[in-house]
Amino acid sequence: MAPVATCVTDAQADPEPHPTTDLPAVPLSVLDLAPVTAGSTPGDALRATVELAQVVESLGFTRFWVAEHHSMPGVASSAPPVLIGAIAAATSRIRVGSGGVMLPNHPPLVVAEQFGTLAALHPGRIDLGLGRAPGTDQNTARALRRSTTPLSDDDFPQQLGELVGFFRGGFPDDHPYRAITAVPGLGDAPPIWLLGSSGYSAQLAGLLGLPFAFAHHFMAQNTLPALELYRRSFRPSDVLASPYAMVASQVVVADTDERALELARPLALSFLELRRGNPIPLPTVEQAAAHPWTGVEEAAMRERLDGQAVGSPDTVRRQLAELLTATQADELMVTTTVPDTAARLDSMRALRDLFGPADLPRGVAAA
Repeated sequence: MAPVATCVTDAQADPEPHPTTDLPAVPLSVLDLAPVTAGSTPGDALRATVELAQVVESLGFTRFWVAEHHSMPGVASSAPPVLIGAIAAATSRIRVGSGGVMLPNHPPLVVAEQFGTLAALHPGRIDLGLGRAPGTDQNTARALRRSTTPLSDDDFPQQLGELVGFFRGGFPDDHPYRAITAVPGLGDAPPIWLLGSSGYSAQLAGLLGLPFAFAHHFMAQNTLPALELYRRSFRPSDVLASPYAMVASQVVVADTDERALELARPLALSFLELRRGNPIPLPTVEQAAAHPWTGVEEAAMRERLDGQAVGSPDTVRRQLAELLTATQADELMVTTTVPDTAARLDSMRALRDLFGPADLPRGVAAA
């Protein structure tokens, strides 16, 4: 498969510590799931996501991505292209994209037309992050694909190749899609990122010379092996001359460690219920506090928070410094899924303050 013909331009030098902090000066970005809190509506969640994008744009963040999930009462970001269009229209500078589109759920031609449309409407501001998981349970995945045949890992490179073909043209003469033109799509390719929580997408991104984003926020134990595999597998392309890795981490900054943990508990509780097969809206802080946490549940929550950045400004500064030093990430993407909208915005502002008064550096394809 040919690499994507989308030039990535900005400098990719090793991040240097900011002179007033012990944090490396890396670009900051946001991953959001439009969380639906108990007692609220999906519309409330979507409007809160747009507001969050506007706030982090004013703070100098590089990009704002939304993730595709389905059949989850606590997640309203089931249609990333639609939500991306709304966010891009409500902002002016920040890059907006998918973190990601789950490619097995969609025909590549549809994805090319959707993101070609977004790139044509908002040139230079759209990212296309791609994942190979369904982002849902297998029954919902079958409903999305309208097929009972599961896709395997071997299908993803073929789907990716078809997607690139629709963006670039150049299908072989004997290819069945040779005569198909994606409009918009052809000539309107946004930068493509591969996303992952294991080594599969890390290695594929390296072999194709694409930027790679790792889901440290829910698979922290795989972070370092996957990044090492990505960098070891990397081959220069017309997209990147050297590897570019972004790490996504859960980040909650509050006045105290105790308050940050209170804000993080609802997400941990919703994750526990999801693992039990009982997906629920994001609980309120009060509901999470009133839950009779067992020792096993408490341990599971602590394990999930291990390696993330949840606490007071000093605690989060230390945790992020450790993460960025260990991963040597070129960019940090944060996800702050808390039920209190004001607390979520305050966390983003506090995070920005940790990186000092200077302008944040820009990431790839974000000149």
